[in-house]
Amino acid sequence: MLGLEYFTFTQVWSPIALATVLLIIAGYFVLIGPLSEKYGQGEKVPVYRKLLFLLGLALLYIAQGGPIELLGHIMFSFHMISMAFSYLLAPPLLMLGIPVWVWRKVVSWLRRSPLRTLKFLIHPVVAAIIFNGLFSFYHIPVIHDYVMLHFGVHRLYYVVLFITAVLMWWTLVDPLPDMTSVKGVKKVGFIFLNMILLTPACGLIIFAPNPMYTTYSDPVVWAKAMGYCIPGDTTMLLSQFGGPQFFGYLEPVVDQQVGGILMKFIQETIFASMLAYVFFQWYRQENRREDDEEILPEEYAP
Repeated sequence: MLGLEYFTFTQVWSPIALATVLLIIAGYFVLIGPLSEKYGQGEKVPVYRKLLFLLGLALLYIAQGGPIELLGHIMFSFHMISMAFSYLLAPPLLMLGIPVWVWRKVVSWLRRSPLRTLKFLIHPVVAAIIFNGLFSFYHIPVIHDYVMLHFGVHRLYYVVLFITAVLMWWTLVDPLPDMTSVKGVKKVGFIFLNMILLTPACGLIIFAPNPMYTTYSDPVVWAKAMGYCIPGDTTMLLSQFGGPQFFGYLEPVVDQQVGGILMKFIQETIFASMLAYVFFQWYRQENRREDDEEILPEEYAP
């Protein structure tokens, strides 16, 4: 399906990535189990947090070590799905799955380490600009093609992008609510800021009249880029398939446009959902405050 049948199980599912994910899962359950008794005062982690963490990890694995990663090197539309899974869906799920006591330990350590000088990076506006800026910069054609062909840079850029995504999501997820000063209208503004910042890059991709990325339009460049997913000599892909068009149902420019639309649609859906949640929380707090103001005078009346 979609051409995956032409590749081996190892190439599609990346056993190394799968083993890494399983080790992280084992470490997570040790953390919330035996180590919780020692460092977290035995704080129990609700089932929903465990499920959120596992779902976030599964999405990250599928996008960065599973079939979507491979398809993302064949079709630009899947590349954008991979980016959405990796930086818009997985980070908040993973963050919500981590117990509060763990976040307190991490923040306490950061405050004592040299990294405390970088605390400005968690400022909502700074975090939003850096993440969306790096994301947009990556999709400049010459930058994207360079990163896709230089695997060390590829891995480093994706790690940095994930870290900045976590910093951006910090304000929205509130892993430590008592440390968050962005609430109500400010949080609504932060959501709108993120929705706006990614629009120019998606717009350029959607409305470009020609293919922008040689990774998906030049068979020779594509074969070289496939080396990220397939070990060994990838030039045999040229004689076997001819190019990425062998697998796709879309022309490169249409595939590119679909990718831009998918990214913007997924982003808008996620942030619109966050916006609705924030409005609901804000509305409930305001009603509670009004109820308290009505009740207090009666309680303290002589």
